[in-house]
Amino acid sequence: MSTSPARILVADDDRAIRTVLTQALSRQGHEVRSTGHGRTLWDWIADGDGDLVITDVMMPDENGLDMVPRIRKLRPDLRVIVMSAQNTLMTAVKAAQRGAFEYLPKPFDLNELMGIVDRALETPQANETGKSEDEEGDDRLPLIGRSPAMQEIYRALARLMNTDLTVMVTGESGTGKELVARALHEYGGRRHGPFVAINMAAIPRELIESELFGHEKGAFTGANERKVGRFEQAEGGTLFLDEIGDMPLEAQTRLLRVLQEGEYTRVGGRTPIRVNVRIVAATHRDLRKLIREGTFREDLFYRLNVVPIRLPSLRERLEDIPELVNHFLMQASEEGLPRKTLSSEAMARLKAHRWPGNIRELENMVRRLTALYSHDVIGVDVIETEFSENNISEAAPTTEPQSLSESIERHVREYFDAHDDDLPANGLYDRILREMERPLLNVTLEATRGNQVKAAEVLGLNRNTLRKKIRDLGLEVVRGTK
Repeated sequence: MSTSPARILVADDDRAIRTVLTQALSRQGHEVRSTGHGRTLWDWIADGDGDLVITDVMMPDENGLDMVPRIRKLRPDLRVIVMSAQNTLMTAVKAAQRGAFEYLPKPFDLNELMGIVDRALETPQANETGKSEDEEGDDRLPLIGRSPAMQEIYRALARLMNTDLTVMVTGESGTGKELVARALHEYGGRRHGPFVAINMAAIPRELIESELFGHEKGAFTGANERKVGRFEQAEGGTLFLDEIGDMPLEAQTRLLRVLQEGEYTRVGGRTPIRVNVRIVAATHRDLRKLIREGTFREDLFYRLNVVPIRLPSLRERLEDIPELVNHFLMQASEEGLPRKTLSSEAMARLKAHRWPGNIRELENMVRRLTALYSHDVIGVDVIETEFSENNISEAAPTTEPQSLSESIERHVREYFDAHDDDLPANGLYDRILREMERPLLNVTLEATRGNQVKAAEVLGLNRNTLRKKIRDLGLEVVRGTK
């Protein structure tokens, strides 16, 4: 059901759009006044005309976005809907920051626009003047693409920028989940505070609580001094909890308590510390499935999933590939690599690829192209060669799996990388050995079908030693199964 009739001002330099909007709004009983010039629109507003404004961004004599703060200052109750063919994240963010009621990318759905008009006329406008130019940040684009799938992401982010709502970002690996978290931080109200990221999958289970909340001197073996945790580091800013699905249950319980009570204590400490951070969590895993399996707390899920954002895979936004490729080529050039371009056939071949590794895979390929090939213009033959080599490696993997030493080295490197410029707590050697011991014993016991005598022989351990380790680690031994 439509709202009561209103006087609506429409500004767009496209005559066809003005005609369509005038007819559609008039059918709803509204009185419409339209123009192709920003100056005319401003004169109408200054004269006190109109109950609602619908404006394009780029007009011959004016930028619609630049007008929004002036409109809000002159007439705070006048709602403004901004439309633009410049379908970038920054357009959506600036529209929200400057006080627009809603942003709508072109081409727009007429029914959606009519719904926005109804909401705008029914909803009282908050008496805010928007942010000044120097508060908005620069035009660096943390997210690239103008596909419909990305437009929905941009609009959602724009609405969330100046809130402290907890956000859960889901999507396949390589889709840009951390970029979303950084965008929420860098263009939101906490941009002057720190952005702190922690990858749950890269931290040993027994150290996650210490990493998150810090610890007091002497809290455990190797804790030779007080350590500040990630919550404390992120004070006044944003804490990004990446791969939240890999967080162990005991740490989940403590995180839930922090979110509920708004305070925490360091490991081994007694003094409560108040929390003043925005939480953005991310995962590539199906948390609802983990809940059913009993490995993720349902109550924590609902605390984190206040605003869910699902990032589309690259397969769902193939039309963004040319813009992404050009962006990565520009980045490579700025870093000193040779400037390259791609032929239209090469670009078409990229759009036909499945991209199981998503944007990260595409970026890595572009970097290889710029570094390894001498051609100024990369042709389709080069692309085919790249894909052919990858297909061979995927179709015929080496019969030898990654060595244990290589796997451990990869894990340890990820662990050190997760600490950025800091070093892990002392006692790392013993902690790594303990971390390895549990899966080693579990898998061996499974392989021997619970036969402890046989397992001890395989491990090269005394049988009594094995039994003691099983008790100490709380391992469940199931006989006769494999």
